[in-house]
Amino acid sequence: MTITNEQSAHRIVVGVDGSPSSIAAVEWAANQAELTAASLEVLMSWEWPNGYGWSPVPTDYDPAHASEIALGELLEPIRTAHPGLPIQATVIEGHPAPLLIKASRGADLLVVGSRGHGEFVGMLLGSVSEHCVSNAHCPVVVLRDET
Repeated sequence: MTITNEQSAHRIVVGVDGSPSSIAAVEWAANQAELTAASLEVLMSWEWPNGYGWSPVPTDYDPAHASEIALGELLEPIRTAHPGLPIQATVIEGHPAPLLIKASRGADLLVVGSRGHGEFVGMLLGSVSEHCVSNAHCPVVVLRDET
């Protein structure tokens, strides 16, 4: 699947990775999209694992397929709760920060979660959310996991 930057009347983009904060982000974004008659574009990215040294990759390892399954499961309750909401789900290879910036072009809003796994946990935004706040082509909402 590819990211489209088609401009609809209203479009909200949300990045998800399966973390509690990203689940909160997609729930919030779905509610906001429904309130504003916007469509929802949900983006999940994946990358090949980086490692040091030699480590064999299992022949059945397919991160793209695993991400598609995870995204489908994550969106199932959202689709049930918002049956009339147009939702475009996209899984794409690459680092999430630049992919979300690209997807934000022409959007009304970009929504991301922040796990805060940086040096000062709980005080600073994560690297992806910070990159989005600094570089997005639209307003950005950052939701934190409260657990």
